[in-house]
Amino acid sequence: MYDLSDTIVAVSSAPGGARSILRVTGPGAIAVCERLFEASEISDLKSQISNRSLLAGCVRIADGLAVDAMLYPFLAPHSYTGQDLIELHVQAAPCLIEALLERLLAEGCRTAGPGEFTARAYLNGKLDLAQAEAVNEIVSSSNALQLEAAERLLAGRLTNKTGEIRSSLLDVLSLIEAGLDFSGEDIEFISADQAATRLAEIRTSLEDLLAGSIRCETLMDLPAVGIAGAPNAGKSSLLNALLGWERSIVSPQAKTTRDVLTAVVGWALSPRVLSQCDFTRGRRAHPTCEPSDRLLQCVLFDCAGLIRSPDNVLDELAQRAAIEALRSCSLVLFCVDSAKADWSEDLAIRSLIEPKSLICVATKADLAASHDLPHRVQNLSTAFGAEFLPVSATTRAGLDELVQAIDREVRSVPLRAYSCGEEKITPGGVTTNEDVGVLALTARHRQAVTEAVENVRQATVEVQQGREEVAAMMIRAACEAIWGIEREHLDEQVLDRIFSRFCVGK
Repeated sequence: MYDLSDTIVAVSSAPGGARSILRVTGPGAIAVCERLFEASEISDLKSQISNRSLLAGCVRIADGLAVDAMLYPFLAPHSYTGQDLIELHVQAAPCLIEALLERLLAEGCRTAGPGEFTARAYLNGKLDLAQAEAVNEIVSSSNALQLEAAERLLAGRLTNKTGEIRSSLLDVLSLIEAGLDFSGEDIEFISADQAATRLAEIRTSLEDLLAGSIRCETLMDLPAVGIAGAPNAGKSSLLNALLGWERSIVSPQAKTTRDVLTAVVGWALSPRVLSQCDFTRGRRAHPTCEPSDRLLQCVLFDCAGLIRSPDNVLDELAQRAAIEALRSCSLVLFCVDSAKADWSEDLAIRSLIEPKSLICVATKADLAASHDLPHRVQNLSTAFGAEFLPVSATTRAGLDELVQAIDREVRSVPLRAYSCGEEKITPGGVTTNEDVGVLALTARHRQAVTEAVENVRQATVEVQQGREEVAAMMIRAACEAIWGIEREHLDEQVLDRIFSRFCVGK
């Protein structure tokens, strides 16, 4: 287990930048840095460090060797770890960082273990255990959905909810135990029916928490968006337009695409429109993200054209691969050529796509006369019984509306990654920012809540059968299970296992 009396050090910044950050925390953090750091404006570092948020100076690595540095002090108990914490910002030269680390170790620091900074934050009461785990989820997040879910955990959304449930359990427990203490007297603090009713309500709250949550592990997968339609419906052109570079070969000849092509795409959603971004033909040129932008990421699947009756083995194999790929997607862009006159083939192949979230796209909108396009789109919508979005891959008209529609759909429908065994998240806000009820739970969280549900269920049965002492024991066990989400109280090996998944420096 971690020794809080040690002063630890680690590089906390990612490699490849212009500046590196060395983080030092522990009882001797200030004393160690005082021996190395020379401020340019003051001579007595220790007396001034509490009055400054930033000190400029240099770090003396060895006799005759000093480098410019910035020192950021965070004093206990207001630091991340709850102990004195110093950050040294220096140039990101690998040999320099290695030499500085060796000097800090020579001054009495110890190399931090994985997650030891966050472990100290937990042990010093700065974070509960669920929030500490959220730090690792944030650091390891690979997409915007995973990051948002981790931020909810860090904000305490889970522990706030479980805290309310545990408080309700303690209320029922106190009334049952009060009745046991005064069992010899004619006093009833809570009847069996009342206790059973309240326990049933608590159990429902716990089950709702499980049903309305998703597994953290599943968020590692990006939403899968398939592009489907008849041959030569403009699917590959749409893929290239959405990407901003030519991923797929485009030809007037039908059935050019045989295999399923995939590409990861990210759009910075902001008031700036996609059609005004400078996309250079053949190059990956994406708009620069501003701090206020929200990133939409997904995997696009460009599938072979669907045919009502494949007339050769190659067509049949291509169609089978396309249908299998579309089956794994959470959203499908169904493309129909708005410029052609007969849509009977498109109507027939629509049934080949399994029922799921669908965005209907009227492609090649630039080929229709401007006065005729609204009429054609209306006819499409009437024929298919669904609203169509007109899009031109050539002029990029309609791409903004399509990206916004994709964003709405992937954030409001059950994604492929959210299907876990028999668990199926219902539509309506799985990843919506405003929906504070939806949480991503780790396996440990789910195990704790599941254990609490079972204990409350047994307690309800025991109360109804008049065995209040056993019911009290079950309620206490449920409280312990929920309390374990915030404060793990089992053994040190559990904590070691949790924090060992962190990277060093966090």
